[in-house]
Amino acid sequence: MGEPYFTVEAELPGRLGRVGVIHTPHGDIHTPAFIAVGTAATVKSVLPETMKQLGAQAILANAYHLYLQPGPEIVAEAGGLGAFMNWPGPTFTDSGGFQVMSLGVGFKKVLAMDTSRLQTDDIIAKGKERLAVVDEDGVTFRSHLDGSKHRFTPEVSIGIQHQLGADIIFAFDELTTLVNTRGYQESSVQRTHEWAVRCLAEHHRLQDSAPQRPRQALFGVVQGAQYEDLRRQAAHGLTTIRTADGHGFDGYGIGGALEKQNLATIVGWVSSELPADKPRHLLGISEPDDLFDAVAAGADTFDCVSPSRVARNAAVYSATGRFNITGARYKRDFTPIDAECDCYTCANYSRAYIRHLFKAKEMLSATLCTIHNERFVIRLVDQIRAAIVAGEFDELRAHVLGRYYGAPVR
Repeated sequence: MGEPYFTVEAELPGRLGRVGVIHTPHGDIHTPAFIAVGTAATVKSVLPETMKQLGAQAILANAYHLYLQPGPEIVAEAGGLGAFMNWPGPTFTDSGGFQVMSLGVGFKKVLAMDTSRLQTDDIIAKGKERLAVVDEDGVTFRSHLDGSKHRFTPEVSIGIQHQLGADIIFAFDELTTLVNTRGYQESSVQRTHEWAVRCLAEHHRLQDSAPQRPRQALFGVVQGAQYEDLRRQAAHGLTTIRTADGHGFDGYGIGGALEKQNLATIVGWVSSELPADKPRHLLGISEPDDLFDAVAAGADTFDCVSPSRVARNAAVYSATGRFNITGARYKRDFTPIDAECDCYTCANYSRAYIRHLFKAKEMLSATLCTIHNERFVIRLVDQIRAAIVAGEFDELRAHVLGRYYGAPVR
């Protein structure tokens, strides 16, 4: 046998956090690692070469969006996702389950709502029409682009992701919201488990049919919302799934809508049920406190579109907190966004100039702020990784969070 897919190099004493390495055909990923999101095979407004320069180890694209445009067959003809977008490093694709469901009920980018007001299985955004319907076999949905009708099953999702050719792909799962009833969450966890069985079987069928292609790793996805028993049941259940020749999942994703105050607790439940020799990916976080919480609770990698999305709306990170750079106070501020940041933007441009770009509606504004925000998050996770090795995780956490949330933004 060759080297293991994932190796653990250091552990966080008394907790589930660790430092490790994921070995992929396109290079190693040193964990903990923030995976930049390039939804449509691009991190919006930033060159792939720039993402490499600012320290990104891998990029995650979205199977749903690439299925609709340009189509997975086009990406396959180009030589796969990395070749298509000129990214030489490791790549991820998610299964499309989040987008099928979140866009299908009109919530667009996120599923965030006040769970104290409502509990229903027919949640839908106000003024929106339901575009996705779940059954035991899969999901029928209409494109948010043109209204055309499509259907995703576990086999279809895995087939699309094989065409896209990412190094790490995810099993097709049903995304629920925090307001779905307990009964629906129970049936959804069972449905996601059954879909995971089908995903693993289809994944190995496709791999066996094309042994010359680079090996793709398949991660099972843990759902269960805010319920401890369902999360543990889902996580343990995924570890029992095997193909006829004994192959299980290469790693695991922790998905679903999570309340911020319960994030660390839920990740801890799941991590404690999963095997220590498999990587764990948490879908959708990037705020500093969430990063520290997730790492301590056992997450190895995580992705989020937020750093680039908020950058396009003039929100930027700094050591003393996030702020909006279009504020009047920055009109004559010729200092960098963050004097402690080593990114290209902070080395070359002032707050005043970037504010001007936004006011003039210049595209460069999004590029410069995205470079900064992505570097800020990647650098922070790099620091967390080094702190675990040095035995200084708690000191770094107190220092970073004390300044980020406790100091006035300057």
